[in-house]
Amino acid sequence: MRMKMRRFTRLTNGFSKKIENLEHAVALHFMHYNFARIHQKLRVTPAMEAGVSDHVWTLEEIAGLVDSVPELWAKAA
Repeated sequence: MRMKMRRFTRLTNGFSKKIENLEHAVALHFMHYNFARIHQKLRVTPAMEAGVSDHVWTLEEIAGLVDSVPELWAKAA
């Protein structure tokens, strides 16, 4: 994960100054890694291999999750 996310390396413009921003970035990274990225060895996403999902998610579907749970975002703010 450290090699894929610049937020975990020092002295870059991409590091998180707030812990909430880091948490959201890590959640987004894991969502993309497990649901949207087809892995070379599996030839499917890890979520499809585990039976959690039946298709490869698009970035639009992942971004749509933000709008589907507005009450959680209101509590976090």
